[in-house]
Amino acid sequence: MNVLRVTRWCTLTALVTLGTTVGLNQHVAAQQPASAAGQDGVEVLTRGPVHEAFAETITFDPEPGIVAPNAPPAAIEELPPQQRPAGANLAWIPGYWAWDDERNDFLWVSGIWRALPPGRQWVPGYWGQSGHGFQWTSGYWADARAREIQYLPEPPETVEIGPNIAASSADDIWLPGCWIWQQNRYAWRPGYWATGHQEWDWIPDHYVWTPSGYIFVDGYYDYSVPRRGVVFAPVYLHGGLRSQRGFSYSPSTVINPGVFVSHLFLRPRYGHYYFGDYYGSNYSDAGFSPWFSYHSSRRGYDPIYANQRWQHRRDHEWEHRAEANYRNYRDNEDARPPRTWAAQRELAGRGEKSNKKSIRVAASLDELTKKKDSWFRFQPVDQEERQQFGQRGEEYRKYLQQRQQLEANAARTPGEDPATAAQPARRKFSRSPFVAQSADQLGRKYAPPQRHEVLKPDLQVQPQPRTNGDQTGTRQGYRQGTAGGLQQQDPEARRNFRSQGQLQGESQGASNRQSQGRGAYRGDSQRASNDQSQDAPRNQSRGESEKEDKD
Repeated sequence: MNVLRVTRWCTLTALVTLGTTVGLNQHVAAQQPASAAGQDGVEVLTRGPVHEAFAETITFDPEPGIVAPNAPPAAIEELPPQQRPAGANLAWIPGYWAWDDERNDFLWVSGIWRALPPGRQWVPGYWGQSGHGFQWTSGYWADARAREIQYLPEPPETVEIGPNIAASSADDIWLPGCWIWQQNRYAWRPGYWATGHQEWDWIPDHYVWTPSGYIFVDGYYDYSVPRRGVVFAPVYLHGGLRSQRGFSYSPSTVINPGVFVSHLFLRPRYGHYYFGDYYGSNYSDAGFSPWFSYHSSRRGYDPIYANQRWQHRRDHEWEHRAEANYRNYRDNEDARPPRTWAAQRELAGRGEKSNKKSIRVAASLDELTKKKDSWFRFQPVDQEERQQFGQRGEEYRKYLQQRQQLEANAARTPGEDPATAAQPARRKFSRSPFVAQSADQLGRKYAPPQRHEVLKPDLQVQPQPRTNGDQTGTRQGYRQGTAGGLQQQDPEARRNFRSQGQLQGESQGASNRQSQGRGAYRGDSQRASNDQSQDAPRNQSRGESEKEDKD
């Protein structure tokens, strides 16, 4: 799977360090729009949701997906581009409709070229009718060998608080704990340290909500962002174009991978990453969190941020620059990246030496394929491949319908006692059209590292049901039971541990589920606490201790 030229990507990764946006984007000059981008009624966007199959969010306490008031349109006919990255173990995964709150309408998340994670298969997300509209159920990367789905009761409230022991090496990375279903109850499996890898992201154990229960996704290695494939710009289809007979669309605008280390946000309730300009305070109110804020909030785990932080582990100012970069865009609207492909080309055409002109979020696929120093090495898609992709697209739609029918029943009652929760339901499920090769088939160069040796579950930790009120009790109890391991270490070990910026501080008090993104569990550096409190949804019901923190 030689999807990308790794040597060039190593250079690119070095260039996209925060604060070097200008240098990163010099090769993406003003470009003529491709024919698809120039279609009447097709507005190509340079911000929006990232395709779920490219990056999925990890939430410690997963919740039901967002609800749209209207039904999504029928899927459009989307044709794969005529150029693809070179290499094997690569698939074209079609796009889907995503809800845009600002437009109060749906936009189209374009399909992607994806290097499939070794040993995994893609189970796509979908919109399903609910009592209040149409609700999103997220997709996920399942084990390629699985032929059965187990729907579990709601997992208990997480007790993950970050590291409670020192790392054995500066090259280690902290991987979070997770509740594991064992026979008839949940048991807490603690987090642990493991060796980090530059070219691989570890996606930890997590759960995905569905109308039929919660699906456990076991941890796996995925390619680092520079090796995952090609993300195309989302589009908004105006007027009746989306239902016009004979209309077809082929994406032709590629998203600059630099946005994944400069303009990246998460919206956990939707299960999506977002890229581009989401810096206004109204977005934090709607549940958008900057990547560094989300990772430090202890609401979940961001593998992309974790990998970047690990790569810069010897740069003690990297995290501060990430926050400063965010604040600069938040406070200076004119410095933010353009929101549409047309706006980006217009700025480039003016020849102005402005901050905004230097921000190239996207590039024309046609131009990239002709450049010798392109981000990717492309090759034409021959006729046989196009037919295969078309056939796979039809299989994809049938598979998606099958999943929706399988899960179309009443959701389990939230907040039920984990000790007396209903038993899991098991259902047969067919193989996905998008299945990666196993690690032993990929060859040494593209096979993932050996899986970690995880810890045994800690049966002393008692599971507690999740509530809408004070959710800090379980974490506080777990902290009191485990923090002593660090307290008993010698002072030098504790100083080494603190120097990595990993030791998490005390809880900031009660907060309801919608306000957990405000950073209820901050690290020692406090991450410029007042600024961080603005990086996630505001909520008037946050705890008294957070008010004291501001004071």
